[in-house]
Amino acid sequence: MLIILIISYTHMAIFLENVLDVHTIEAITDTLADNTLFEDGRKTAGKTARLVKKNLQANPKSPAVKGAAKLVEKALLANTVFKQAALPVKFAKIMFNRYDPGMTYGSHMDDAIIANTRTDLSFTLFLSDPESYQGGELVLERNDGNESVKLPKGALYLYSANALHYVAPVTSGYRLAAVGWVQSRVRLAEHREILFDLYTALQQLPRNEQNQSARLNIIKAQNNIMRLWAD
Repeated sequence: MLIILIISYTHMAIFLENVLDVHTIEAITDTLADNTLFEDGRKTAGKTARLVKKNLQANPKSPAVKGAAKLVEKALLANTVFKQAALPVKFAKIMFNRYDPGMTYGSHMDDAIIANTRTDLSFTLFLSDPESYQGGELVLERNDGNESVKLPKGALYLYSANALHYVAPVTSGYRLAAVGWVQSRVRLAEHREILFDLYTALQQLPRNEQNQSARLNIIKAQNNIMRLWAD
């Protein structure tokens, strides 16, 4: 099931449910149940973010954590809607964070360059049942009002990396999530939105003789626009 939320012309965000199947979620959460894998999240934060970051981060050098990140990457690259929305060239990084009671991540913006990769899009993939913890919402700070996000286990929120955002304090339970950054083949958010609109329109037209001409015109527009805008 896909839910699309247009926040503004230049800020498209999408919710994707069931990005991970049950077995993949279990494999990842079983791996991350080892508390020795986690370290102070400030180790991976920039100078400004370090002042407001209070969480735990799975050690990215651990072979087990690397394996879990590969499972997430594989699932995202197999998801057609994610690929059409993000148009990924590559992932800058995929990490796992945990918020225990009292932990939070104050208002910040993600770095423009992570691991020598431009970050056009950010995502949070929720790995905990929302009923299992209190607080912990991902909050996007917008001029037209904040957007608070707390999704089911296995659901993903994809949004432009240029947004100020924070994670509200967890008051009970713990919040586990994968976070990552994507370099897109199309740099500008408004251009990606137009291409995604064309993709959505194409999906809404049944494949039959009556719609063949309209479908071909949409496909032609998609390809010609990609030639203009793709890096």
